[in-house]
Amino acid sequence: MTKLRILMIPALWAAMTLPAAAEKLSLGEISSYLNRLKSAQGAFTQVSEDGSISTGKILLKRPGRVRFDYDPPDETLVVADGDTVGIIDPRSNDGPQGYPLHRTPLKIILANNVDLTRERMVVGHASDGTSTTVRAQDPEHPEYGSIDLVFTGDPVELRQWVIHDGSGSSTTVILGDLKTGVRLADESFKIPGKPQAGGDR
Repeated sequence: MTKLRILMIPALWAAMTLPAAAEKLSLGEISSYLNRLKSAQGAFTQVSEDGSISTGKILLKRPGRVRFDYDPPDETLVVADGDTVGIIDPRSNDGPQGYPLHRTPLKIILANNVDLTRERMVVGHASDGTSTTVRAQDPEHPEYGSIDLVFTGDPVELRQWVIHDGSGSSTTVILGDLKTGVRLADESFKIPGKPQAGGDR
C-alpha cells in the first residue's frame, strides 16, 4: 500500500462518518412541497417580540385556512377562514379583532397556488447546511410585511416561520411534527361571531 493511499484512509473515514451538509432547497422544491401540503395538524410554540412564549395546537387546511388554539392560561384563538384572520383574546378589552388575510404575510403559504419563483416575491434564500430559509413578501405590497420560512430536506418539511409585520415587530412559530393529509372539518375554521354569508365555506 502506497503512502498516498495510507494518508487517504483517515480522510475517507471522516467523510463516511461525518454527516453531509444539506444542500439548499430550491424555490421550486419548496413551492411544490407547500402546494402538496393540503392539510395538517400538530403542536406549535410561539415566541413573541417581547420574548414571551406560548404553546398550542395548529390546524391547517389550504387554501386560506389555519387555526391556532393557544394553551391555558393564554386561551387566545386565531383563525383564518379564507378571507379574514380573526383574533379572539379573552383577556382583551377590545373584543374580537379581524384583519383581511390578503394583507398578512400568512397569505403567501395559504395561497391556492404557491409560486415562490415569482419576480420580487423572494427577497432572501439561504442555507446554513442544515436548513433552508426563504424570506418572502407580497411583491405588489411589500408594506404588508414578510415571512421567513424554515425548511429541512429529505424529505422537505416546514419547521418554523417568522412573521415580520408592517410595524417592524416579529413573531416566531416553531412547529412540532405535523401530521399531514388529515381530514379537517370546515367548521373548525369559522371565526366565532362572524356572520357566515352563503352558508358553510
